Amino acid sequence: AYLTLPTLCSLLRPGSRLRLEDFPPRVVEHPSDLIVSKGEPATLNCKAEGRPTPTLEWYKDGERVETDKDDPRSHRMLLHSGSLFFLRIVHGRRSKPDEGVYVCVARNYLGEAVSRNASLEVASLSDGAGDTGNLSLSLSLSPPPVLTFWQFLPQIRGGKLMISDTRKSDAGMYVCTATNMVGERDSETAELVVFERPTFTKRPVNQVVLADDTVDFHCEVQGDPVPTTRWRKEEGELPRGRFEIQSDNTLRLARVGSEDEGTYTCVAENSVGKVEFSGTLTVHVPPQIVVRPRDQIIAQGRSVTFVCETKGNPPPAVFWQKEGSQTLLFPSQPQPSGRFSVSPKGELAITGVQSGDSGYYMCQAISVAGSILAKVLLEVEDVSSDRIPPIIRQGPANQTLAVDSMAQLQCHVTGNPLPSVHWLKDGQRILGNDPRISMLNNGTLQITNTQVSDTGIYVCVATGSSGETTWSGYLEVQGDPTRILSSEPDLLPGPPSKPVVLDVTRNSVTLTWEQSQHQGGSEVTSYIIEAFR
Repeated sequence: AYLTLPTLCSLLRPGSRLRLEDFPPRVVEHPSDLIVSKGEPATLNCKAEGRPTPTLEWYKDGERVETDKDDPRSHRMLLHSGSLFFLRIVHGRRSKPDEGVYVCVARNYLGEAVSRNASLEVASLSDGAGDTGNLSLSLSLSPPPVLTFWQFLPQIRGGKLMISDTRKSDAGMYVCTATNMVGERDSETAELVVFERPTFTKRPVNQVVLADDTVDFHCEVQGDPVPTTRWRKEEGELPRGRFEIQSDNTLRLARVGSEDEGTYTCVAENSVGKVEFSGTLTVHVPPQIVVRPRDQIIAQGRSVTFVCETKGNPPPAVFWQKEGSQTLLFPSQPQPSGRFSVSPKGELAITGVQSGDSGYYMCQAISVAGSILAKVLLEVEDVSSDRIPPIIRQGPANQTLAVDSMAQLQCHVTGNPLPSVHWLKDGQRILGNDPRISMLNNGTLQITNTQVSDTGIYVCVATGSSGETTWSGYLEVQGDPTRILSSEPDLLPGPPSKPVVLDVTRNSVTLTWEQSQHQGGSEVTSYIIEAFR
């Protein structure tokens, strides 16, 4: 037992002093499992040492055992040595007060010590290997006879043949012969049956494998009666349709994946006892690139981001490298130029793009399970290029919805080639980990069973070879449905009138237009003017 200083101080009463020679309890003799007959006496031994001398208490199945110290009429006696003595074992069909799992607890003011578990089982006709077997004989002869048990010459006390630490070889037929000066008499034969608790001859072991491998957990046991075995997974169920228990009790798992990781336990049991042993399974999944980076054409001076989303078990390390360069770009690692950075999610960002940045870039993911590489091309063109960036024709509108409704945030884009679309919520990329959130083929973000936590600013990002375009909208989810507007959330306002040019200068233009009378699902708060050169 170990005590922290606060615990030790709490145990000392005011005015008491801790003596250097004192020490906490420790159990020096642990109780052993017992199998005894109904009505017979039994003893569970327990011895502890400590200074001051510890007091001992017994617990059965977590409950304190009542002894003669509590009730003088009790058939359980707490001996001076600390052992628990049963005058007789009480056992019936409905009441089994003495059968169970026992521990003894030794305490003094410095702490406590708990013994190992000891099970007490009641058996009437057989002995388990390792127990003490008793063969009794009651004869009335005068003068008192000399008793002899044939087959062995073990210890005989009062007509009882006692065999300690019984073994399988002790099983057999026994005869007691009583002899005095008048003659001798043989008893009827008595059969001793020795059962064996289950023991492992081959145990399951911890294993580390690759995904899609086949795994065998071995479990070979012996015992008498022959033990029954079963398997369980500590963290859930065995994988349906992919496991097989073979004739030698081996558990075979086919096509394992990361979801099969956990602890697998083999349990062996017979009428004498039960044992179990476990092995853990770790499944390594090679790295995979979930979202591959796309080739991009960018103008000088602008910024560009390459997405490289990966997965694997263990999670792979991600780094970038430009073809022909020896420099490796790792996440959150400062770079000499300051224009290159890699996010913890593996995104490569380049600011203030220069013509020398053109070339191929490689995203590499590596782990103990393997590696994978994705190659992407960056083309840097002169600022005078007339390539049109992606156009968002219909973006997300501001919406106010009730809890448990469905939100649809539009993002219809055009461009040549067709740009890719992804979404941000409050500045963070939406990765699709929530099954309620999905992106439709037309770029629309759909959220089912809306929650208050879905409230925020959503940004549609359209990325193409000529640049990037964004459109944001605000979604508010309220728990009070009476405050929600009755109009459809995805009903867009009507278009304004055709713009009229009022004034044109060298670097500006003045436009005017009329607002539409159709407000749609939310009030128009601003207009966006897009200009290309």
